[in-house]
Amino acid sequence: MTRLPQGADATLDPVRQALKRDAETAAARTDAEARRQAADLLGRAQAEADAIRRTAQREGAEAARADAVASSARARRQARRTVLSEQEHLRSLLASEVQEQVREVRRDPRYPQILRRLTAQADRVLGPMASVTESYKGGVTGTAGSRRLDLSLPTLAGQALEDHSGEVRRLWEHA
Repeated sequence: MTRLPQGADATLDPVRQALKRDAETAAARTDAEARRQAADLLGRAQAEADAIRRTAQREGAEAARADAVASSARARRQARRTVLSEQEHLRSLLASEVQEQVREVRRDPRYPQILRRLTAQADRVLGPMASVTESYKGGVTGTAGSRRLDLSLPTLAGQALEDHSGEVRRLWEHA
């Protein structure tokens, strides 16, 4: 290695200072550029995170609405099943009560008159050659050839319930 002549250090000092200033300036520029890039990257990352959060919130709200709609539909179906079940139970109770009342008709002093009227009806429907007999359930049954007519009290009561089912349904609708 060669040595520099004496006094060269002092002569090189301005060069050293200029190199140092250039290096510091370049370092400052590199640092500023790195900070700008970092800020830009952080800004893009924040914007992307905000977009992801908004999307997640929107999808979450949509899923919650869909879940609420499905839950509401399930509740309405269950409520409808409950109402229908209760209506069927009430209809069954009404039918039982009507059949109980039918059994009481046989004890009514007007029952013989009812039998005569039912027998006359069977004769009108089946003709004078019909065989009409009293039903063990109350009322009459009649046959004429292959035709059969059931005017027994339970059958008539069931038919009356069926004929008036619309009225019963309206009672439930207004309850």
